[in-house]
Amino acid sequence: MIYNIKPPEENIKFAKKDFSNYLKHATHFQTKEIFKDEFFSNSPPSIFVGSKLVYPKVNVGILTPPERVEDAWFYDAETLWPSTSLTIDDIIKLRSSLINSRFQTTVKNSSLKFLDIAREIGMAAAPVDVEIHLKKRIKFTMDADKITKPMGPHAPLLKAQITENPKVTTQVEKVVSDTDLKASEALIYLYKNHHQENALSQLLSLGVLGVKKNRKLVPTRWSITGTDDTLGKYFINHIKDHSVINDYQLYAGNYFGNYYYVMLFPEIWSYELFETYLPGSAWNASRTVTASTDYEGYDGRKDYASSTAGGYYASRSPLVEHLHTIKRQASALVLRFETPEYHTGLGVWVVRESMKKTIQSKPIICASREELITTVKMLAKQKLNIDITELLQQSIMLSQIKEQKKLTSFFN
Repeated sequence: MIYNIKPPEENIKFAKKDFSNYLKHATHFQTKEIFKDEFFSNSPPSIFVGSKLVYPKVNVGILTPPERVEDAWFYDAETLWPSTSLTIDDIIKLRSSLINSRFQTTVKNSSLKFLDIAREIGMAAAPVDVEIHLKKRIKFTMDADKITKPMGPHAPLLKAQITENPKVTTQVEKVVSDTDLKASEALIYLYKNHHQENALSQLLSLGVLGVKKNRKLVPTRWSITGTDDTLGKYFINHIKDHSVINDYQLYAGNYFGNYYYVMLFPEIWSYELFETYLPGSAWNASRTVTASTDYEGYDGRKDYASSTAGGYYASRSPLVEHLHTIKRQASALVLRFETPEYHTGLGVWVVRESMKKTIQSKPIICASREELITTVKMLAKQKLNIDITELLQQSIMLSQIKEQKKLTSFFN
């Protein structure tokens, strides 16, 4: 199976099969601590570019299980996981079994042999067999992050060798060889040709896209948000040509304890996100509810959404793609609630997939703005036992919608 291409309908059944064998392997890796300094394995394919060194220095890691496994692509299949019965703990088992065999370089260094190997692996559309030699034996550990997916132990790379010819799609070959094509145009082209977001961000991270003089490595956490932002802006530019929706719509959804309420108003494009973290959730160890928010009007933002960070762009992208699909625009007020069900952070892909599940659900149609607000308050109270009245009072969007005069008001 080609892992980084959006699966056709006939492969959706595959996503619902019994994955106990994958988990059995992952558990075995952890409990037996069989991590060695030399091993033959296969990468999903997955490459990680770390950002903890002083820029422009970065760590580039080849991620593999400690031994070759069948269907290794599943260890990085974030777009398929929501279609399965996998739990948070299951995904942690899978991801923490990946060894990060890494080397240090700079973002502009293009002559390093290890980097050529990493790029060959990262461009592939299916798992790649590889021999790994590390500088030292390692023990089981796990790293978690708000943006990137969890992974297992890391160790400095001594030697790496690809033992097969990686399978690369013709679309990837095309954009990599075109050194006059902007990175944003390459990402959009690949997405329209059914390449998944995580495959796109990996290519961007590896510095194989864009105008030749501008190509460089990009830390994975930056490339993920950059990809979400690029796709979001593409769809936003298109939905501005569409008419506004005809009614007030409310979408509700949940994935891994990330509850979403998406309120769509029949207004020109604007977007506001509130992220609320309940006590005991992955990123809130306090005893009080914490919240953050960011907003953009019709003309967009000029600066980074620093309060909600990567979640802002990961939530926005599926939303505007949906509006483009139905050929409409709207003002979107998005409420995300992270509950104790989401006890361990798995990365910003959870935000993106939560929004996808939410926006693909059947909406509640309301007759007015007041009914829409009343309905979302009721649902939040019933499901989460939260009164969101004060939260909504902080909304820039609701304030503007309430105060903004319609063109028709001048003719009454």
